[in-house]
Amino acid sequence: MKRKHFPPGWDEERVRRVLSHYERQTDEKATAEDETAFKSKKRAVIEVPIELIPVIREMIAQYQVAARA
Repeated sequence: MKRKHFPPGWDEERVRRVLSHYERQTDEKATAEDETAFKSKKRAVIEVPIELIPVIREMIAQYQVAARA
């Protein structure tokens, strides 16, 4: 049997609830949700080359560790 791995705080039930939410969501509500996320003042959305993703993830991980200290 294949073992399932979930991020901390997640389990199979939570994954099913999230999937159900997005599968039932209308295009209009999905668009509104996306637009709201892009207007956030706490986060930024940027486009970067795919090959930089591992480096960026590592930088974010280091930032999170430092922020917890």
